[in-house]
Amino acid sequence: MGLLDRFRDDESVDACRCEPSFRSPPGVDPDRGVALVVDADGCPGNGDLAADSRCRATVIDALTDRDADAIRVRCAGRERVYDDAAVGLLVSAGRFVARVAVHDEPLAERARDDPLGAARAAGGRAGPVADVAAATGLAVGAERADGDYERALPATVGPAVSNARLSERPPAEATLLDRRDLDTGATVRRYRTETGGYYLLDPLETQLSDDGLRTLAAAYGRLAEGGSMANDGRPVAQAIHAAGDVAATEVSTEAIERVLRKQTRGHGVLDDLFADPLVSEVVVTAPVSDNPVRVVVDGDRLPTNVHLTREGTAALASRFRRESGRAFSRANPTLNATTETLNGGTVRVAGITDPASQGHGFVFRTQGTTAWTLAALVENGTLPPDAAALCSLAVERAAAGLIAGPRGAGKTTLLSALLWELPTTTRTVVVEDTPELPVATLQEAGRDVQPVRTESGDGPSLSAEEALRAALRLGEGALVVGEVRGEEAATLYEAMRVGAAGSAVLGTIHGNGAEAVFERVVTDLGVPASSFTATDLLVTLTAGDSRRVDTIEEVRHTEAGVAFESLFEAENGIAKPTGVVERGNSRLLASLTRSGESYTELLDELTERESLLTDLAATERTSPAEVDAARRERVTE
Repeated sequence: MGLLDRFRDDESVDACRCEPSFRSPPGVDPDRGVALVVDADGCPGNGDLAADSRCRATVIDALTDRDADAIRVRCAGRERVYDDAAVGLLVSAGRFVARVAVHDEPLAERARDDPLGAARAAGGRAGPVADVAAATGLAVGAERADGDYERALPATVGPAVSNARLSERPPAEATLLDRRDLDTGATVRRYRTETGGYYLLDPLETQLSDDGLRTLAAAYGRLAEGGSMANDGRPVAQAIHAAGDVAATEVSTEAIERVLRKQTRGHGVLDDLFADPLVSEVVVTAPVSDNPVRVVVDGDRLPTNVHLTREGTAALASRFRRESGRAFSRANPTLNATTETLNGGTVRVAGITDPASQGHGFVFRTQGTTAWTLAALVENGTLPPDAAALCSLAVERAAAGLIAGPRGAGKTTLLSALLWELPTTTRTVVVEDTPELPVATLQEAGRDVQPVRTESGDGPSLSAEEALRAALRLGEGALVVGEVRGEEAATLYEAMRVGAAGSAVLGTIHGNGAEAVFERVVTDLGVPASSFTATDLLVTLTAGDSRRVDTIEEVRHTEAGVAFESLFEAENGIAKPTGVVERGNSRLLASLTRSGESYTELLDELTERESLLTDLAATERTSPAEVDAARRERVTE
């Protein structure tokens, strides 16, 4: 019997029962990408390498014979994944045990279950023992851990069926700022740390007992075997019942059902992030094994305790391919699509994969289930009621306008709100490559809205220019372009110039202010400067700590060419009127007057709209139905 074999020979009742094995993903070089997978079911220590020295010894024993690039411990339907620093320390400990045993058997024995203590002891010596500690890397790894196994062996944890693993604790010295409960059953905590903010998610599945997690895993397996992963209702409940008794209460059974639906029909733990009303963006950076998921909350980009698995991101990529009908592969390594959440919300997805990236990466922009109206945007501070009143009147009376701003400024949200300002009898044609505007919600409210989808890059499709020309043949009415960015700009401006749409023409475009938009449209997109004057107004939003309307400018044609006149300008972060409208000097407003209507009467109309929007926002009557009801009531008074 060799030295190391004597260390491992433990048949006591309370001995570790972990079963380690080395595994390589299919198609991967067995000398690279090796994972040490530990089955800890039935082990009294549950395979917790930070808390139980017996389990730690079992893993280090396995690593005396072979290195590993990852360590995963599975117990009771739960998987614990150790980070790179923890794997490095344990691999170093395995090498140290194998090499130091010929010099000092007691120290080798100690290093099996207490590598940090063994490293300290080796550091106090001279000669070969200290050399081995340095050469194997144990000395350096132990120094970083400062004698604390919780710090030395951090891990992310989650159900084995989940697409993510979570850090259970916030960073050291973090200060709790707030705590909130989400509709999904998850709890969110935000912290302040030395390096900035931190977002900690505690999803419903973390509250399940060991028996609940075992039932979850068994039910998930039954659904997978039966091909019912995408079904709702009875198959989920039947799978849980068939998996065995839930050793808890009815609440536990309900929780297991909710988690199982999230993992089979939803987007896993991402659905919890999508359900947070304060989260506007979720970022998954490749490679996912090295990067936490990040969220944007109130303009701040925060790291989270969520780490997606490679398998989880691959499953998401497959789902997005299936839902969108678009290729997403090495041959087509980018994706632009939308996906529906379990609560009926819409999320925009931008994806990238090999060879353009080290694996899958995603950015999700949440749109929620809110049907945005101008009253809702007044309520949340995006724009003041007098600016909202001007936008409302301009859209209702067939103005041509562009909404500008940087990425993430809220251009699509404002455009969505403006669509509710169109007269209810107006036919509207919406041209988009990726559906983001609330077409279905408008249709459900009785509006005549025809969507036109532009090319996706997969199979037969319409180019943006072809789609726009088709839209102009689909009936007189409002024309809406989700984003103006290519050859379709010339067609759009020709339609605006000759008044082909017969109603409002609206769209979004990247640019910070009227001058930047003019430069983009005329210089970059090739639209004649004379045609640009068909634009009546430009609304520019700003991104940052909050999304707000920054300026509203009207477009004028002068002898010197195109000029811009500010109607609203930002002052202390709020769009304030410049006085042009009030003094009667707005060419836009003058063009909106109806036959027999004076400029002064139009100002009175603006004042009434401002008052209505102020009241709706103050009383939280901001849904489309409530806004329409208030308008009807105003008309009958």
